[in-house]
Amino acid sequence: MGSTDGIQADIASEIEVDAFRRLFPLRFYERHLSESVRPDARPLNKARDTSVALGAISSADGSALVKIGHTTMLAAIKVEVMTPSLDSPDEGCIVGFDVFSSGMINLKELSLISGKAAWMLYLDVYCLDADGALFDAALLAAVAALSHLRIPVVSVNDDGRVVAMSGEHVEGKSVREPINREKRKLTFSCIPFSLTCILHQKYILADPTAEEELIMETLVTVVLDLSGRLVSLYKLGGNLAYNSTVQDCVALTRRRVKELHQILNEAVSDMEVD
Repeated sequence: MGSTDGIQADIASEIEVDAFRRLFPLRFYERHLSESVRPDARPLNKARDTSVALGAISSADGSALVKIGHTTMLAAIKVEVMTPSLDSPDEGCIVGFDVFSSGMINLKELSLISGKAAWMLYLDVYCLDADGALFDAALLAAVAALSHLRIPVVSVNDDGRVVAMSGEHVEGKSVREPINREKRKLTFSCIPFSLTCILHQKYILADPTAEEELIMETLVTVVLDLSGRLVSLYKLGGNLAYNSTVQDCVALTRRRVKELHQILNEAVSDMEVD
């Protein structure tokens, strides 16, 4: 009988906690914050478990599936040949998710024939599950897909068109020597990663969940490259943040960048082994 009473008491207690969380979410979180822990048992400065899987879409030229906690992003890249603009005859372009502003890719690397042909990269990122820190997961997925990308081997056929190589002939047309002799990876000028933090009173919460983003007032997203250079900083909501608080967010991001770089390197290594 005593055992049954204990189980019923535990169930009643869980119901009370859940009801309190729903009715007074901010007070519920503040009770945890006062003990420097979150409801999911994470320390305030710890990000959620993160994974990167390359080659998630076989039909894409580059792709990646990224999970940060429950947040899930899928990035895919398709490439095609374009005629470069008159203003940038030696540059290709990237359409879709913006990684160009970070300086990650030199667009001249996408050039095939000056003034005549260059690569256009379509980079799309899809959110499959949204549970906070969406930009962090989207950026990681985009960077991972670009790391997986292999530029196809192409040549010029008798009509002067740039075509993908497939043996000695393409679509019945003889082709000249290939412009690039093998599939190649892009060379990155820098690799950006980001960390979103929530600022609430004196607390900083790294990698927030959707619930945390909903009930607390200030979001700060810091983007750094591997050298620690500040690429960008975004702040949403709340009052003006103190400089020392922003510096704390930058310090947390530096640590997170090292973690994400290691995770990405392991995914690339696993792909090369396979």
